[in-house]
Amino acid sequence: MKAKPTGPIPAGWKSLGGELAIAGRTASDILAEAGETPLFIYSRELIDRRIAQLRAALPGRIGINYAVKANPFAPVIEHMTPHVDGFDIASQGELRMVMQAGIDPDRVSFAGPGKRDRELAAAIETGVTLNCESEGEAERTLAIANGLGHRPRIAIRVNPDFELRGSGMKMGGGAKPFGVDADRVAPLARRVIEAGAQWRGLHIFTGSQALSAEAIIEAQSNVLNLAARLTEAIDAPLPKLNMGGGLGIPYFPGDEPLDLTAIGDALSARLQSLPPMLAETELCLELGRYLVGEAGVYLCRVIDRKVSYGTTYLVTDGGLHHQLAASGNFGTVVRRNYPVAIATRFDQEPAEIVNIVGCLCTPLDRLADQVTMPEAGVGDIVAVFCAGAYGATASPAAFLGHGPAREMLL
Repeated sequence: MKAKPTGPIPAGWKSLGGELAIAGRTASDILAEAGETPLFIYSRELIDRRIAQLRAALPGRIGINYAVKANPFAPVIEHMTPHVDGFDIASQGELRMVMQAGIDPDRVSFAGPGKRDRELAAAIETGVTLNCESEGEAERTLAIANGLGHRPRIAIRVNPDFELRGSGMKMGGGAKPFGVDADRVAPLARRVIEAGAQWRGLHIFTGSQALSAEAIIEAQSNVLNLAARLTEAIDAPLPKLNMGGGLGIPYFPGDEPLDLTAIGDALSARLQSLPPMLAETELCLELGRYLVGEAGVYLCRVIDRKVSYGTTYLVTDGGLHHQLAASGNFGTVVRRNYPVAIATRFDQEPAEIVNIVGCLCTPLDRLADQVTMPEAGVGDIVAVFCAGAYGATASPAAFLGHGPAREMLL
């Protein structure tokens, strides 16, 4: 059997006594405290390191917003509060989460198509900014706010006429359910302003999970150019521009980390030549996966070791019900291996080719195919990296009734 490569283990993970260590403790020690597997662990140190890298590379004028959908674990949200400039949410549930964390509504914006009237009302009453995704949503917002006796905070999400090249998920350019087509934004903004709403600006999100600095630089330049044109057409100052995100992380073999320095240098140069109408505009990037994705690891335990027709399987108590993306069932056409290791044998050399599978009764439940690993058996711990974003809450935890995994922030 020919071995297949795994994705690159993110920088910053360490070993202690031959085991994977998190916050100065071995995986075994942490699991002994937790009581059972599977378990998601998120590292404060790695989150803080990523934010510090961004602050060092980006111009000081660029704020950092956290996209809560990437990881809405309450301790993660609370940890982010003093470290980022704003929070971007996409549901009333996430609105409750950020309010429970004590976050100032002025730091929160609410995007997403299909907002129900009760969600609009909750956002208006709380005082967060609504990124309206259509003319109809804007009109409903104005009507609901009038009935409540509130002055709503409204921004407009723009569907630009360009996209983020190389994006894993394109969210702009051409027909999309997201945002208002660029050529219809100015009339809608003028309508919102004339209706007496608090005009909060534009949200231009072109895509996510791009690993090309060149593509991100191009998209950011296009966003700034479009914002300038729209501001001129609206004929009113632009309070804030959410420039979207798009910064990706390496998941698979051959993926390379983003050149963050190049992105920061290009933004610095671009800001030197901004048109006058954007001189006072607050600028921010909306980042989720890039902040927390590499700071998380999913730990599950080997329950059985078996050989079938010459192929060795490590059967774990984890699986796609917690890590749908790692199983290859979350938007990928060809399954490739995530970064995976035997946490309890982290420093040992590979000795065999194995398949690592989960506990679900479906052939889709695969965590690693034909990977070279140290020889592991029942009781050993498997670590799936890049598990800090779109893991616990983007996976079908109710599938087959095994229940959700525990989560910890260390």
